[in-house]
This record gives sequence, C-alpha cells and structure tokens, in this order.
Amino acid sequence: MTDAPFSSLLLQIAAIARDAAEAILVVYGQDFEVERKQDHSPVTAADLAAQRVITAGLAALDGVLPVISEEARAAPWSQRREWQRYWLVDPLDGTREFIKRNGEFTVNIALIENHEPVLGVVLAPVTGELYAAARGEGAWLQRSADAGWQRIGTRDLPELATVAGSRSHGGSGVALLQQLIGDDYQSLPMGSSLKFCLVARGDADVYLRRGATSEWDTAAAQSVLEEAGGAVLDLAGAPLRYNRGDSLINPEFIAVGDASIDWKARLEAADLEAS
Repeated sequence: MTDAPFSSLLLQIAAIARDAAEAILVVYGQDFEVERKQDHSPVTAADLAAQRVITAGLAALDGVLPVISEEARAAPWSQRREWQRYWLVDPLDGTREFIKRNGEFTVNIALIENHEPVLGVVLAPVTGELYAAARGEGAWLQRSADAGWQRIGTRDLPELATVAGSRSHGGSGVALLQQLIGDDYQSLPMGSSLKFCLVARGDADVYLRRGATSEWDTAAAQSVLEEAGGAVLDLAGAPLRYNRGDSLINPEFIAVGDASIDWKARLEAADLEAS
C-alpha cells in the first residue's frame, strides 16, 4: 500500500464518487420504488440522489466544464461537436444489480479529452472498493475510504483464460470468444463496469460486449483498464472513442488485459457475422 501518487484532481473526483456512494447506500438500505425511463430501463431514487451529488461536486471544481450523464438530458450534437473536454458520468451503473441487491453496481466518473478518456474513477459502494486512473499516472485500487492505494495491472493472457461476462445482459458472443482465445476458457459473471476492473486487476482476461451500451457505461472503466496495461477495442480493432456523433451509443467492443497481443489481427480473422 502507498499514499496516493497521483494528481489532486483525481483525488477530488474520488472524493465526489465516495459522497455519491453514501447517497446511494442510504436508498439501498431502505425500501425503494423502481420507475421506468422512456427507453424502459429502470431508475431509482438512488440514481437521482447520486446524480445530484456528482453534479454539485463537479460544478464546484469547474462550473464551466460541461457534463454528460445518464440521468440528465444530453446537449444536442450541434453543441457537443465543439466540446474538446467534458465530464462523462454514470451516477449508478448497474441499476438492475442495485434492484437485485447483489452489490454489483458502481459510480462512474470520467474526464474526456479529444474523444479519449484521460481520467476515470469507478467505485463499488457496497464493498467500498475504488478504482482510479489518469493518463500517465497508472491505475490504482483503494479497498476502503481509509485504506492506502495499491497499484494494479493486467496479466498476460494465460492458456486457460477467464472471461468476465454480464450478470444481467445476454449476447455473450461465445462463438467469437472461441475464435479469439480458443474453445477452453472459464467464465466469471459480474455486473456493471466491475467487469473491466476484474480485467484491470488481473483477475480476468477478456470482456466481450455484444449489444448496445452507452458511452457513460464504459469511459471511466476504460481509463482504469488502459492505465493498468489493457485496452478497449471496437470489433474492428480500434480503441473505443467518445462524443463521435449524435448518438451516445457505443459500438460493440472487447476489453482485454494483454495488450501485447495483436487483437486487431485476431478480430479481422474472425467471422463476426457467424458469431
């Protein structure tokens, strides 16, 4: 363990995430109602409470820098296309896991510069584990609010790989995984952006996502994984990028720990349509 060896900004964002987690846990410990948004995804009082905490915290740091958040109406593309730097937030990633009360949900806060995540914080409120990273500063894990910081890193792809998979969404892409890493692998289901964190800390090797995700679902964890030595790639082998157009929906992607492998070549050789 070590004292935080990174920027004060990252520490400030970590503190905001912990404040949001406290607001989430207040609701988590009570009976709560589940409502449905226009896209039929669930939302609770915890999502909205965390949104208020994070919005206020970021405004206190820099009232000019814009924010995109799952729980707020996004600015139109005509405005966003001019943004070079902004916050990208999911106040409560894994609302379905929150509703199930299995603890596998997170607070995600990322800083985007020129379409790339350059700072990210992922916090699991129930366990207190907080993952933090910034460009050139490494990826770090703080196991509780009063603990020190431990540097984390990915591992080389082993002969028997571990694949992190979604707890609540289908479309695991078994056929594609078999083409990319072989027929024999073990699965590790997990909710929310914690799947990326498993790869970042060397407890898993790959996370393949077939199907839609939003940009706020991935940005903070991508920052953590990249600083830990991994990569997040679309299925053409290009790094995942943000604020690319009117839609805030990501392409399908794969998160990998062993970035020394030519994943682009493996993806090009794979039969994606058959997968």
